[in-house]
Amino acid sequence: MANLDALIPREDFETATSEPATQPSILSATLKITDLEKESFIYNVLRKPDFQRETANWTPDKIAALVGSFLEGDLIPSIILWRSNVSGNIFVIDGAHRLSALIAWVQDDYGDSHTSMRFFDSTIPAEQQKAADTTRKLIHGNVGSYSDLKLALMNPDTASKEKLQLAKNLSATAIHLQWVNGEAEKAESSFFRINQQATPIDSTELDMIKARRKPNALAARAFIRAGTGHKYWSQFDQSVQNEIESIAKGVYDLIFRPNLELSIRSSDLPVAGRGYSADSVKMVFELVNFVNALQPDMWRDEVQKKRRSATQEEVRRLADDTDGTVTLEFMRAVKKSAGKIAGNEPASLGLHPAVYFYSATGRFQPAAFLAAVSFVQELVEKRQLIRFTKNRAVFENFLVTYKYFLNQIVRHYGSMQRSVTPILEMYRTLFHALDQGATEEETISALQNHALLRSHVKLVSDDDRTHGRNFSAETKNSIVLKSALNNSPKCEICQGRLLFRSATVDHKVRKEDGGTGAPSNGQLTHPYCNSGYKESRQGS
Repeated sequence: MANLDALIPREDFETATSEPATQPSILSATLKITDLEKESFIYNVLRKPDFQRETANWTPDKIAALVGSFLEGDLIPSIILWRSNVSGNIFVIDGAHRLSALIAWVQDDYGDSHTSMRFFDSTIPAEQQKAADTTRKLIHGNVGSYSDLKLALMNPDTASKEKLQLAKNLSATAIHLQWVNGEAEKAESSFFRINQQATPIDSTELDMIKARRKPNALAARAFIRAGTGHKYWSQFDQSVQNEIESIAKGVYDLIFRPNLELSIRSSDLPVAGRGYSADSVKMVFELVNFVNALQPDMWRDEVQKKRRSATQEEVRRLADDTDGTVTLEFMRAVKKSAGKIAGNEPASLGLHPAVYFYSATGRFQPAAFLAAVSFVQELVEKRQLIRFTKNRAVFENFLVTYKYFLNQIVRHYGSMQRSVTPILEMYRTLFHALDQGATEEETISALQNHALLRSHVKLVSDDDRTHGRNFSAETKNSIVLKSALNNSPKCEICQGRLLFRSATVDHKVRKEDGGTGAPSNGQLTHPYCNSGYKESRQGS
Protein backbone atom coordinates (compact mmCIF):
# COMPACT_ATOMS: atom_id res chain seq x y z
CA MET A 1 0.00 0.00 0.00
CA ALA A 2 1.21 3.51 -0.80
CA ASN A 3 1.21 5.88 2.16
CA LEU A 4 -0.24 9.25 1.11
CA ASP A 5 -1.08 10.35 4.64
CA ALA A 6 1.20 13.39 4.59
CA LEU A 7 -0.40 15.13 1.62
CA ILE A 8 -3.45 16.58 3.37
CA PRO A 9 -2.69 17.82 6.90
CA ARG A 10 -4.95 16.85 9.81
CA GLU A 11 -6.63 19.35 12.09
CA ASP A 12 -9.30 19.44 14.76
CA PHE A 13 -12.65 20.60 13.32
CA GLU A 14 -12.94 23.18 16.06
CA THR A 15 -9.37 24.40 16.37
CA ALA A 16 -9.34 27.72 18.18
CA THR A 17 -7.91 30.69 16.34
CA SER A 18 -7.25 34.33 17.20
CA GLU A 19 -8.51 35.34 13.77
CA PRO A 20 -12.09 36.61 13.41
CA ALA A 21 -14.64 34.12 12.10
CA THR A 22 -14.70 34.01 8.32
CA GLN A 23 -17.90 34.69 6.47
CA PRO A 24 -19.48 32.10 4.15
CA SER A 25 -18.98 32.79 0.48
CA ILE A 26 -20.12 31.18 -2.73
CA LEU A 27 -18.51 27.73 -2.66
CA SER A 28 -16.99 26.34 -5.83
CA ALA A 29 -18.65 23.35 -7.51
CA THR A 30 -15.38 22.07 -8.98
CA LEU A 31 -11.69 21.81 -8.17
CA LYS A 32 -9.11 22.28 -10.93
CA ILE A 33 -6.01 20.10 -11.01
CA THR A 34 -3.84 23.22 -10.68
CA ASP A 35 -5.55 23.83 -7.31
CA LEU A 36 -3.56 20.85 -5.99
CA GLU A 37 -0.17 22.39 -6.64
CA LYS A 38 1.78 23.33 -3.51
CA GLU A 39 1.51 27.06 -4.17
CA SER A 40 -2.26 27.17 -4.73
CA PHE A 41 -4.58 28.94 -2.31
CA ILE A 42 -7.02 26.07 -1.89
CA TYR A 43 -4.37 23.38 -1.36
CA ASN A 44 -2.95 25.34 1.56
CA VAL A 45 -6.28 25.37 3.38
CA LEU A 46 -7.17 21.71 2.70
CA ARG A 47 -7.39 19.59 5.85
CA LYS A 48 -8.47 16.15 7.03
CA PRO A 49 -10.31 15.76 10.35
CA ASP A 50 -7.84 14.80 13.10
CA PHE A 51 -9.72 11.52 13.53
CA GLN A 52 -9.53 10.56 9.83
CA ARG A 53 -8.06 7.09 9.35
CA GLU A 54 -4.64 6.91 7.77
CA THR A 55 -4.61 7.58 4.05
CA ALA A 56 -2.61 4.45 3.30
CA ASN A 57 -5.05 1.82 2.09
CA TRP A 58 -4.67 2.07 -1.70
CA THR A 59 -2.37 -0.09 -3.79
CA PRO A 60 -0.06 1.43 -6.43
CA ASP A 61 -2.35 -0.06 -9.12
CA LYS A 62 -5.42 1.65 -7.68
CA ILE A 63 -3.68 5.03 -7.47
CA ALA A 64 -2.41 4.72 -11.04
CA ALA A 65 -5.89 3.71 -12.22
CA LEU A 66 -7.48 6.74 -10.53
CA VAL A 67 -5.00 9.16 -12.12
CA GLY A 68 -5.48 7.48 -15.51
CA SER A 69 -9.28 7.65 -15.22
CA PHE A 70 -9.15 11.34 -14.35
CA LEU A 71 -6.98 12.12 -17.37
CA GLU A 72 -9.20 10.06 -19.68
CA GLY A 73 -12.21 12.08 -18.53
CA ASP A 74 -13.95 9.15 -16.79
CA LEU A 75 -16.51 9.91 -14.10
CA ILE A 76 -14.95 10.11 -10.64
CA PRO A 77 -17.26 10.35 -7.58
CA SER A 78 -17.54 13.81 -6.09
CA ILE A 79 -15.30 14.89 -3.21
CA ILE A 80 -17.36 15.96 -0.18
CA LEU A 81 -16.00 18.98 1.71
CA TRP A 82 -16.91 21.13 4.69
CA ARG A 83 -15.66 24.67 5.33
CA SER A 84 -15.06 25.84 8.89
CA ASN A 85 -16.25 29.38 9.54
CA VAL A 86 -13.93 29.45 12.57
CA SER A 87 -10.60 28.67 10.90
CA GLY A 88 -11.53 29.14 7.25
CA ASN A 89 -9.96 25.77 6.44
CA ILE A 90 -11.64 23.24 4.14
CA PHE A 91 -12.02 19.68 5.46
CA VAL A 92 -12.32 16.54 3.34
CA ILE A 93 -15.36 14.63 4.62
CA ASP A 94 -15.26 11.95 1.92
CA GLY A 95 -12.76 11.24 -0.85
CA ALA A 96 -9.45 11.71 0.97
CA HIS A 97 -7.84 8.80 -0.89
CA ARG A 98 -9.05 10.04 -4.29
CA LEU A 99 -7.89 13.57 -3.62
CA SER A 100 -4.56 12.41 -2.14
CA ALA A 101 -3.89 10.23 -5.20
CA LEU A 102 -4.24 13.28 -7.47
CA ILE A 103 -2.16 15.44 -5.12
CA ALA A 104 0.53 12.75 -5.12
CA TRP A 105 0.62 12.85 -8.90
CA VAL A 106 0.68 16.65 -9.10
CA GLN A 107 3.42 16.98 -6.45
CA ASP A 108 5.29 13.77 -7.36
CA ASP A 109 5.07 12.60 -3.75
CA TYR A 110 3.84 9.03 -3.36
CA GLY A 111 4.91 8.81 0.27
CA ASP A 112 8.62 9.44 -0.24
CA SER A 113 9.21 13.05 -1.34
CA HIS A 114 9.44 16.47 0.31
CA THR A 115 6.10 16.71 2.13
CA SER A 116 6.18 13.05 3.21
CA MET A 117 9.80 13.27 4.36
CA ARG A 118 8.97 16.21 6.64
CA PHE A 119 5.82 14.50 7.90
CA PHE A 120 7.64 11.26 8.80
CA ASP A 121 10.76 13.02 10.14
CA SER A 122 12.82 11.58 7.27
CA THR A 123 12.01 8.04 8.47
CA ILE A 124 10.51 6.25 5.46
CA PRO A 125 10.12 2.46 5.99
CA ALA A 126 11.51 0.26 3.21
CA GLU A 127 8.02 -1.02 2.32
CA GLN A 128 6.69 2.53 2.05
CA GLN A 129 9.57 3.47 -0.24
CA LYS A 130 8.99 0.37 -2.35
CA ALA A 131 5.27 1.17 -2.73
CA ALA A 132 6.11 4.76 -3.69
CA ASP A 133 8.62 3.63 -6.32
CA THR A 134 6.13 1.14 -7.77
CA THR A 135 3.38 3.77 -7.95
CA ARG A 136 5.63 6.32 -9.63
CA LYS A 137 6.81 3.82 -12.26
CA LEU A 138 3.25 2.72 -13.02
CA ILE A 139 2.00 6.28 -13.48
CA HIS A 140 5.00 7.45 -15.47
CA GLY A 141 4.70 4.41 -17.71
CA ASN A 142 0.94 4.80 -18.28
CA VAL A 143 0.26 8.55 -18.46
CA GLY A 144 3.48 10.36 -17.58
CA SER A 145 4.26 12.77 -14.79
CA TYR A 146 2.28 15.95 -14.12
CA SER A 147 5.33 18.07 -14.99
CA ASP A 148 5.73 16.19 -18.30
CA LEU A 149 2.14 16.99 -19.31
CA LYS A 150 2.55 20.66 -18.40
CA LEU A 151 5.68 20.72 -20.51
CA ALA A 152 3.82 19.07 -23.39
CA LEU A 153 1.29 21.93 -23.49
CA MET A 154 4.07 24.52 -23.53
CA ASN A 155 6.01 22.66 -26.23
CA PRO A 156 3.40 20.94 -28.41
CA ASP A 157 5.82 20.56 -31.35
CA THR A 158 8.14 18.27 -29.41
CA ALA A 159 5.56 16.36 -27.36
CA SER A 160 4.16 12.98 -28.35
CA LYS A 161 0.62 12.90 -29.72
CA GLU A 162 -0.63 10.79 -26.79
CA LYS A 163 0.84 13.06 -24.11
CA LEU A 164 -0.40 16.18 -25.82
CA GLN A 165 -3.94 14.78 -25.87
CA LEU A 166 -3.79 13.90 -22.16
CA ALA A 167 -2.45 17.37 -21.40
CA LYS A 168 -5.36 18.96 -23.29
CA ASN A 169 -7.79 16.74 -21.39
CA LEU A 170 -6.18 17.97 -18.19
CA SER A 171 -6.82 21.60 -19.09
CA ALA A 172 -10.57 20.98 -19.35
CA THR A 173 -11.13 18.41 -16.58
CA ALA A 174 -12.08 19.23 -12.99
CA ILE A 175 -13.01 17.38 -9.80
CA HIS A 176 -16.68 17.70 -8.81
CA LEU A 177 -17.35 18.94 -5.28
CA GLN A 178 -20.23 18.64 -2.83
CA TRP A 179 -20.44 20.60 0.39
CA VAL A 180 -21.74 19.79 3.87
CA ASN A 181 -23.58 22.73 5.41
CA GLY A 182 -23.72 23.37 9.16
CA GLU A 183 -21.43 23.53 12.16
CA ALA A 184 -18.62 21.18 13.25
CA GLU A 185 -20.98 18.71 14.93
CA LYS A 186 -22.92 18.27 11.66
CA ALA A 187 -19.67 17.79 9.73
CA GLU A 188 -18.45 15.11 12.17
CA SER A 189 -21.72 13.18 12.05
CA SER A 190 -21.65 13.38 8.23
CA PHE A 191 -18.11 11.98 8.21
CA PHE A 192 -19.03 8.90 10.25
CA ARG A 193 -22.27 8.28 8.36
CA ILE A 194 -20.61 8.51 4.93
CA ASN A 195 -17.49 6.55 5.88
CA GLN A 196 -19.45 3.65 7.36
CA GLN A 197 -21.33 3.03 4.12
CA ALA A 198 -19.03 2.27 1.16
CA THR A 199 -15.97 1.04 3.09
CA PRO A 200 -16.79 0.65 6.78
CA ILE A 201 -14.08 1.78 9.18
CA ASP A 202 -12.34 -1.15 10.85
CA SER A 203 -13.62 -1.71 14.39
CA THR A 204 -10.18 -1.13 15.97
CA GLU A 205 -9.65 2.04 13.94
CA LEU A 206 -13.13 3.22 14.93
CA ASP A 207 -12.29 2.58 18.60
CA MET A 208 -9.12 4.61 18.24
CA ILE A 209 -10.92 7.43 16.44
CA LYS A 210 -13.57 7.74 19.14
CA ALA A 211 -10.93 7.45 21.87
CA ARG A 212 -8.51 9.77 20.06
CA ARG A 213 -7.92 12.01 23.10
CA LYS A 214 -7.51 9.13 25.52
CA PRO A 215 -4.05 7.94 26.58
CA ASN A 216 -4.31 4.40 25.16
CA ALA A 217 -5.13 5.64 21.65
CA LEU A 218 -2.48 8.37 21.84
CA ALA A 219 0.14 5.83 22.95
CA ALA A 220 -0.81 3.37 20.18
CA ARG A 221 -0.67 6.11 17.51
CA ALA A 222 2.83 7.08 18.67
CA PHE A 223 4.12 3.49 18.63
CA ILE A 224 2.69 2.65 15.19
CA ARG A 225 4.77 5.27 13.36
CA ALA A 226 7.74 5.46 15.74
CA GLY A 227 6.68 8.92 16.91
CA THR A 228 6.47 10.34 13.38
CA GLY A 229 3.53 11.27 11.15
CA HIS A 230 0.64 13.33 12.47
CA LYS A 231 1.47 14.27 16.06
CA TYR A 232 -1.76 13.55 17.94
CA TRP A 233 0.10 14.59 21.09
CA SER A 234 1.06 18.08 19.83
CA GLN A 235 -1.14 19.82 22.43
CA PHE A 236 1.16 18.63 25.24
CA ASP A 237 4.21 20.52 26.54
CA GLN A 238 7.31 20.17 24.39
CA SER A 239 9.16 18.09 26.99
CA VAL A 240 6.26 15.61 27.09
CA GLN A 241 6.15 15.47 23.28
CA ASN A 242 9.88 14.76 23.17
CA GLU A 243 9.59 11.87 25.64
CA ILE A 244 6.58 10.39 23.81
CA GLU A 245 8.51 10.42 20.54
CA SER A 246 11.67 9.02 22.15
CA ILE A 247 9.85 6.09 23.79
CA ALA A 248 7.84 5.45 20.61
CA LYS A 249 10.97 5.20 18.46
CA GLY A 250 12.74 2.99 21.00
CA VAL A 251 9.85 0.51 21.21
CA TYR A 252 9.29 0.57 17.43
CA ASP A 253 12.94 -0.29 16.81
CA LEU A 254 12.75 -3.00 19.46
CA ILE A 255 9.74 -4.84 18.03
CA PHE A 256 9.57 -3.93 14.32
CA ARG A 257 13.24 -4.04 13.29
CA PRO A 258 14.64 -5.41 11.03
CA ASN A 259 12.04 -4.86 8.31
CA LEU A 260 10.13 -8.03 7.46
CA GLU A 261 10.52 -9.13 3.86
CA LEU A 262 7.95 -11.23 2.01
CA SER A 263 10.52 -14.00 1.59
CA ILE A 264 12.27 -15.11 4.76
CA ARG A 265 16.04 -15.24 4.30
CA SER A 266 17.20 -15.78 7.88
CA SER A 267 15.94 -16.30 11.41
CA ASP A 268 16.67 -12.63 12.23
CA LEU A 269 13.05 -11.53 12.15
CA PRO A 270 11.26 -8.59 13.80
CA VAL A 271 9.64 -9.49 17.12
CA ALA A 272 6.26 -8.02 16.17
CA GLY A 273 6.11 -8.69 12.44
CA ARG A 274 5.56 -6.07 9.78
CA GLY A 275 5.28 -2.54 11.18
CA TYR A 276 3.78 -1.26 7.92
CA SER A 277 0.44 -3.12 7.95
CA ALA A 278 -3.18 -2.88 9.07
CA ASP A 279 -2.66 -5.77 11.50
CA SER A 280 0.09 -3.87 13.29
CA VAL A 281 -2.39 -1.10 14.21
CA LYS A 282 -4.72 -3.64 15.85
CA MET A 283 -1.90 -5.45 17.59
CA VAL A 284 -0.26 -2.33 19.02
CA PHE A 285 -3.60 -1.05 20.35
CA GLU A 286 -4.23 -4.48 21.91
CA LEU A 287 -0.73 -4.42 23.38
CA VAL A 288 -1.20 -1.00 25.00
CA ASN A 289 -4.55 -2.04 26.44
CA PHE A 290 -3.36 -5.43 27.70
CA VAL A 291 -0.17 -4.18 29.36
CA ASN A 292 -2.12 -1.43 31.13
CA ALA A 293 -5.05 -3.71 32.13
CA LEU A 294 -7.62 -1.75 30.12
CA GLN A 295 -11.03 -3.05 29.05
CA PRO A 296 -13.18 -1.59 26.21
CA ASP A 297 -15.86 -0.39 28.65
CA MET A 298 -13.25 1.92 30.16
CA TRP A 299 -12.77 4.05 27.04
CA ARG A 300 -15.91 3.61 24.97
CA ASP A 301 -18.07 6.64 25.67
CA GLU A 302 -21.28 4.92 24.59
CA VAL A 303 -20.83 2.29 27.31
CA GLN A 304 -20.23 4.11 30.58
CA LYS A 305 -20.66 1.20 32.91
CA LYS A 306 -21.08 -2.56 32.77
CA ARG A 307 -24.30 -4.20 33.78
CA ARG A 308 -23.25 -5.26 37.26
CA SER A 309 -25.02 -6.27 40.41
CA ALA A 310 -25.66 -3.61 43.02
CA THR A 311 -22.79 -4.95 45.13
CA GLN A 312 -20.17 -4.46 42.42
CA GLU A 313 -18.31 -1.26 41.62
CA GLU A 314 -18.69 0.80 38.46
CA VAL A 315 -16.11 0.35 35.75
CA ARG A 316 -13.24 2.83 36.08
CA ARG A 317 -13.55 5.39 33.30
CA LEU A 318 -10.53 6.31 31.24
CA ALA A 319 -10.52 10.08 30.93
CA ASP A 320 -9.10 12.17 28.09
CA ASP A 321 -5.42 12.95 28.64
CA THR A 322 -5.01 16.71 28.85
CA ASP A 323 -1.29 16.93 29.63
CA GLY A 324 0.26 13.66 28.43
CA THR A 325 0.97 12.29 31.91
CA VAL A 326 -1.12 9.13 31.53
CA THR A 327 -0.03 8.60 27.92
CA LEU A 328 3.58 8.53 29.09
CA GLU A 329 2.65 6.19 31.94
CA PHE A 330 1.06 3.76 29.46
CA MET A 331 4.00 4.02 27.06
CA ARG A 332 6.56 3.35 29.79
CA ALA A 333 4.63 0.23 30.79
CA VAL A 334 4.69 -1.03 27.19
CA LYS A 335 8.40 -0.26 26.92
CA LYS A 336 9.08 -2.24 30.11
CA SER A 337 6.95 -5.17 28.94
CA ALA A 338 8.51 -5.24 25.45
CA GLY A 339 11.95 -5.02 27.02
CA LYS A 340 11.34 -8.30 28.87
CA ILE A 341 10.90 -10.28 25.66
CA ALA A 342 13.29 -8.45 23.31
CA GLY A 343 16.41 -6.32 23.32
CA ASN A 344 19.49 -6.77 25.47
CA GLU A 345 18.64 -5.05 28.74
CA PRO A 346 19.49 -7.22 31.79
CA ALA A 347 15.86 -8.28 32.38
CA SER A 348 15.29 -9.37 28.75
CA LEU A 349 14.63 -13.03 28.00
CA GLY A 350 15.56 -12.29 24.38
CA LEU A 351 12.83 -14.56 23.00
CA HIS A 352 13.69 -15.78 19.52
CA PRO A 353 10.98 -14.45 17.15
CA ALA A 354 11.13 -17.47 14.83
CA VAL A 355 10.46 -19.78 17.79
CA TYR A 356 7.64 -17.87 19.47
CA PHE A 357 5.93 -15.49 17.05
CA TYR A 358 5.99 -17.09 13.59
CA SER A 359 3.96 -20.05 12.37
CA ALA A 360 5.24 -23.11 10.51
CA THR A 361 4.60 -21.32 7.21
CA GLY A 362 6.70 -18.31 8.21
CA ARG A 363 3.71 -16.06 8.83
CA PHE A 364 3.86 -13.66 11.78
CA GLN A 365 1.05 -14.36 14.26
CA PRO A 366 -0.01 -11.30 16.30
CA ALA A 367 -1.92 -13.54 18.73
CA ALA A 368 1.26 -15.49 19.50
CA PHE A 369 3.11 -12.23 20.19
CA LEU A 370 0.41 -10.98 22.57
CA ALA A 371 0.20 -14.39 24.26
CA ALA A 372 3.99 -14.42 24.78
CA VAL A 373 3.87 -10.93 26.32
CA SER A 374 1.14 -12.16 28.66
CA PHE A 375 3.02 -15.38 29.46
CA VAL A 376 6.26 -13.57 30.35
CA GLN A 377 4.40 -11.02 32.46
CA GLU A 378 2.78 -13.92 34.29
CA LEU A 379 6.16 -15.58 34.87
CA VAL A 380 7.47 -12.34 36.37
CA GLU A 381 4.44 -11.82 38.63
CA LYS A 382 4.54 -15.44 39.88
CA ARG A 383 8.33 -15.39 40.29
CA GLN A 384 8.73 -18.32 37.92
CA LEU A 385 11.42 -16.95 35.61
CA ILE A 386 14.13 -19.14 37.11
CA ARG A 387 12.01 -22.29 36.73
CA PHE A 388 11.17 -21.31 33.14
CA THR A 389 14.83 -20.75 32.29
CA LYS A 390 15.72 -24.22 33.64
CA ASN A 391 13.19 -25.70 31.18
CA ARG A 392 13.64 -23.15 28.40
CA ALA A 393 15.65 -25.27 25.95
CA VAL A 394 13.16 -28.16 26.09
CA PHE A 395 10.23 -25.70 25.98
CA GLU A 396 11.57 -24.11 22.80
CA ASN A 397 12.49 -27.42 21.17
CA PHE A 398 8.88 -28.52 21.66
CA LEU A 399 7.53 -25.29 20.11
CA VAL A 400 9.82 -25.72 17.10
CA THR A 401 9.05 -29.42 16.63
CA TYR A 402 5.29 -28.90 16.86
CA LYS A 403 5.17 -25.42 15.33
CA TYR A 404 2.10 -26.42 13.34
CA PHE A 405 0.12 -26.49 16.62
CA LEU A 406 0.12 -22.68 16.39
CA ASN A 407 -1.32 -22.84 12.86
CA GLN A 408 -4.05 -25.21 14.06
CA ILE A 409 -5.07 -22.96 16.96
CA VAL A 410 -5.20 -19.78 14.84
CA ARG A 411 -7.06 -21.60 12.06
CA HIS A 412 -9.75 -22.66 14.53
CA TYR A 413 -10.10 -19.55 16.71
CA GLY A 414 -9.18 -16.83 14.23
CA SER A 415 -6.49 -14.17 14.33
CA MET A 416 -5.67 -11.49 16.88
CA GLN A 417 -7.40 -11.46 20.28
CA ARG A 418 -9.53 -14.58 19.69
CA SER A 419 -6.48 -16.85 19.65
CA VAL A 420 -4.52 -15.19 22.47
CA THR A 421 -6.13 -17.16 25.32
CA PRO A 422 -5.75 -20.64 23.75
CA ILE A 423 -2.11 -19.93 22.77
CA LEU A 424 -1.45 -18.68 26.30
CA GLU A 425 -3.01 -21.87 27.64
CA MET A 426 -0.71 -23.88 25.38
CA TYR A 427 2.30 -22.08 26.86
CA ARG A 428 1.04 -22.59 30.43
CA THR A 429 0.24 -26.26 29.92
CA LEU A 430 3.57 -26.92 28.20
CA PHE A 431 5.53 -25.13 30.93
CA HIS A 432 3.69 -26.95 33.75
CA ALA A 433 4.17 -30.35 32.09
CA LEU A 434 7.89 -29.81 31.53
CA ASP A 435 8.34 -28.41 35.04
CA GLN A 436 6.83 -31.65 36.38
CA GLY A 437 9.26 -33.72 34.32
CA ALA A 438 6.70 -34.95 31.79
CA THR A 439 7.83 -36.81 28.68
CA GLU A 440 7.08 -35.50 25.20
CA GLU A 441 4.17 -37.93 24.83
CA GLU A 442 2.75 -36.94 28.23
CA THR A 443 3.09 -33.25 27.30
CA ILE A 444 1.17 -33.74 24.05
CA SER A 445 -1.48 -35.69 25.97
CA ALA A 446 -1.80 -32.80 28.46
CA LEU A 447 -2.35 -30.35 25.60
CA GLN A 448 -4.89 -32.60 23.90
CA ASN A 449 -6.81 -33.03 27.15
CA HIS A 450 -7.07 -29.27 27.74
CA ALA A 451 -10.61 -27.94 27.28
CA LEU A 452 -9.50 -25.11 24.94
CA LEU A 453 -7.04 -27.21 22.95
CA ARG A 454 -8.23 -30.81 22.83
CA SER A 455 -9.81 -30.78 19.37
CA HIS A 456 -7.38 -28.29 17.80
CA VAL A 457 -3.96 -29.77 18.59
CA LYS A 458 -3.42 -32.76 16.35
CA LEU A 459 -0.27 -34.59 15.36
CA VAL A 460 0.48 -34.19 11.65
CA SER A 461 3.21 -35.85 9.63
CA ASP A 462 4.61 -34.44 6.41
CA ASP A 463 2.88 -37.31 4.61
CA ASP A 464 -0.48 -35.91 5.73
CA ARG A 465 0.13 -32.66 3.89
CA THR A 466 -0.62 -32.18 0.21
CA HIS A 467 1.81 -30.28 -2.00
CA GLY A 468 1.88 -29.29 -5.64
CA ARG A 469 4.81 -29.89 -7.97
CA ASN A 470 6.33 -26.44 -7.28
CA PHE A 471 7.37 -24.94 -3.95
CA SER A 472 4.83 -22.40 -2.75
CA ALA A 473 5.99 -19.16 -1.08
CA GLU A 474 4.85 -20.56 2.27
CA THR A 475 6.76 -23.80 1.71
CA LYS A 476 9.92 -21.86 0.85
CA ASN A 477 9.52 -19.76 4.00
CA SER A 478 8.98 -22.92 6.03
CA ILE A 479 12.15 -24.53 4.65
CA VAL A 480 14.30 -21.46 5.32
CA LEU A 481 12.80 -20.97 8.80
CA LYS A 482 13.35 -24.62 9.75
CA SER A 483 16.94 -24.59 8.53
CA ALA A 484 17.69 -21.28 10.28
CA LEU A 485 16.25 -22.54 13.57
CA ASN A 486 18.12 -25.84 13.37
CA ASN A 487 21.37 -23.93 12.92
CA SER A 488 20.75 -21.01 15.27
CA PRO A 489 23.25 -20.44 18.11
CA LYS A 490 22.36 -21.45 21.66
CA CYS A 491 22.66 -19.58 24.92
CA GLU A 492 25.65 -21.09 26.74
CA ILE A 493 23.75 -21.00 30.04
CA CYS A 494 20.19 -22.23 29.32
CA GLN A 495 20.76 -23.74 25.84
CA GLY A 496 17.71 -21.90 24.50
CA ARG A 497 17.91 -20.39 21.01
CA LEU A 498 19.79 -17.14 20.82
CA LEU A 499 19.33 -14.10 18.58
CA PHE A 500 22.56 -12.13 18.14
CA ARG A 501 20.88 -8.73 18.53
CA SER A 502 19.48 -9.84 21.90
CA ALA A 503 22.69 -11.51 23.09
CA THR A 504 25.15 -10.43 25.77
CA VAL A 505 28.78 -11.47 26.25
CA ASP A 506 29.22 -13.15 29.61
CA HIS A 507 32.28 -14.06 31.67
CA LYS A 508 32.37 -17.83 32.16
CA VAL A 509 34.42 -17.21 35.30
CA ARG A 510 33.23 -14.01 36.97
CA LYS A 511 35.59 -11.08 37.27
CA GLU A 512 35.23 -11.13 41.05
CA ASP A 513 36.32 -14.79 40.98
CA GLY A 514 39.42 -14.01 38.95
CA GLY A 515 37.98 -14.32 35.43
CA THR A 516 39.74 -12.32 32.72
CA GLY A 517 38.59 -10.61 29.55
CA ALA A 518 40.26 -13.23 27.33
CA PRO A 519 38.14 -14.66 24.46
CA SER A 520 38.37 -18.10 26.03
CA ASN A 521 36.51 -16.81 29.08
CA GLY A 522 33.64 -15.33 27.07
CA GLN A 523 30.31 -16.82 26.06
CA LEU A 524 27.10 -15.60 24.39
CA THR A 525 23.98 -15.69 26.55
CA HIS A 526 20.49 -14.27 26.91
CA PRO A 527 20.52 -11.03 28.96
CA TYR A 528 18.42 -12.53 31.78
CA CYS A 529 20.57 -15.69 31.85
CA ASN A 530 23.65 -13.48 32.23
CA SER A 531 22.16 -11.56 35.13
CA GLY A 532 19.22 -12.89 37.14
CA TYR A 533 19.41 -16.61 36.33
CA LYS A 534 23.21 -16.96 36.58
CA GLU A 535 23.24 -15.12 39.90
CA SER A 536 20.46 -17.35 41.25
CA ARG A 537 22.45 -20.50 40.37
CA GLN A 538 25.60 -19.22 41.97
CA GLY A 539 23.74 -18.19 45.09
CA SER A 540 22.07 -21.59 45.50
